[in-house]
Amino acid sequence: MVKQTIQIFARVKPPARKQQQGIYSIDEDEKLTASLEIIVPRDLADGFVNNKRESYKFKFQRIFDQDTNQEAIFEHIAKPVAERKVTILEDPDQNIHLKNLSLHQATTEEEALNLLFLGDTNRMIAETPMNQASTRSHCIFTVHLSSKEPGSATVRHAKLHLVDLAGSERVAKTGVGGQLLTEAKYINLSLHYLEQVIIALSEKHRLHIPYRNSMMTSVLRDSLGGNCMTTMIATLSLEKRNIDESISTCRFAQRVALIKNEAILNEEIDPRLMILRLQKEIQELKDELAIVTGERRTEALTEAELLQ
Repeated sequence: MVKQTIQIFARVKPPARKQQQGIYSIDEDEKLTASLEIIVPRDLADGFVNNKRESYKFKFQRIFDQDTNQEAIFEHIAKPVAERKVTILEDPDQNIHLKNLSLHQATTEEEALNLLFLGDTNRMIAETPMNQASTRSHCIFTVHLSSKEPGSATVRHAKLHLVDLAGSERVAKTGVGGQLLTEAKYINLSLHYLEQVIIALSEKHRLHIPYRNSMMTSVLRDSLGGNCMTTMIATLSLEKRNIDESISTCRFAQRVALIKNEAILNEEIDPRLMILRLQKEIQELKDELAIVTGERRTEALTEAELLQ
């Protein structure tokens, strides 16, 4: 059993223009966790959420600064997760089935990547005043894995969700309208439902978790509060105009870090192999009985057995 299985990372997005110094600082000298401190400039403190505070400090497993490239992030986060055999257990009474989605078998890593790239091409992408290639839809890539040791009837099952959430943008800042405005409303609403689930999971003795509020939270139910190991990457833009959104993102990540799951192996007996093993055992018992009694048992039932 593995406890405390949700890890929180932060990545500071490179600025679109020259970054003013002093907006944030990173301290990685602590023993277990790195800390990110966001300093609110004095010219923005007036009218801010809490103008008495000038700095906000958050802790993460690791923080990637502006000069960190994508390859380094993959090496430290995605690669260890991909190499670790994570097994996820679903409650048989709460299985999620998605209609009109196809399940493809991939025998090699290349085939799996091709399916990932194919799914990525189906994402909605549009230009907004804050992002030239803003994703207008969430993306979930699910990998089902099964493994069995040679000669064993025990099968291990796992399901890996790779989730890329669409970016949340404030309508007041972007000034979008029409279809982009409608998409922004749905994106923000779905993220709001996700936050409700996170808050409910972090509260002790909470009986009802609102997974059914949205399709995304229903699909990710077993990856949030189930038998799972979860990793979250919070992407931050620490330009002056985006400080309040970055602080909100950090707060959301800290709420996710409050969730504690206990992951155990998801194992079951292969029924086909078990039937073959039982048939072999029955035959061996028949042979032993024939040696003791001197009579070989036939498959036909006796009159007494038929009557019974």
